[in-house]
Amino acid sequence: MDNTSLMISLLGALRREMNGAVADAMHYYGKRYGLNYGVSLPTIRTIAAEQPTNNSLALYLYKQDVRELRLAALHIANKEEFLQDEAVWREGISTSEIAEEMAFALLCKVESLPKIYPKWASSEQELVVYAALMAAARAYKVMQGESLKPVIEIVNRHSSSRLIAQGVVALLAAAVMDSRTPEVKAIIEGLPDVPIKEYIADEMSWRME
Repeated sequence: MDNTSLMISLLGALRREMNGAVADAMHYYGKRYGLNYGVSLPTIRTIAAEQPTNNSLALYLYKQDVRELRLAALHIANKEEFLQDEAVWREGISTSEIAEEMAFALLCKVESLPKIYPKWASSEQELVVYAALMAAARAYKVMQGESLKPVIEIVNRHSSSRLIAQGVVALLAAAVMDSRTPEVKAIIEGLPDVPIKEYIADEMSWRME
């Protein structure tokens, strides 16, 4: 089957799980989806897991303005081919939900993450930076201290973003779990006096006790 036929089949499986009440109550940051069937993330993951890896199909789904298809795409994509299509994946991050699922399902598993991370972390696009931080937190064993280098600059650039603050906390918490508490304390002390500094410091204080 071609990508259109595969998409129609997948969409049929997803629509059978639709929940309009959930869709109406859903909260996320960013652009509204064109279509949102309210299917839960665990269900989307389960249905997507039944599909073989298919990067062409994943990119096709990712370009649709349908929430469930875009999220499923992240599980169907071939992580070995991520770098060649990096711009497409990056430019398609339009909601906090996609950013989080991108980090969880795909970006943290990409071998070239150490190469991609500095570029995404330096983006002016809040959601791209958020995805980078969340992926680096999940892949901290791979990234190690390299992921901490841009944190102060990120906080300075996105000084009022609660989303970025949450991403920074996730990354710093991963560093603490890896016995990097002294480095984390130094970063917190070096943060500029901006609106999200207090949130980050408060969230990290009990994690470092």
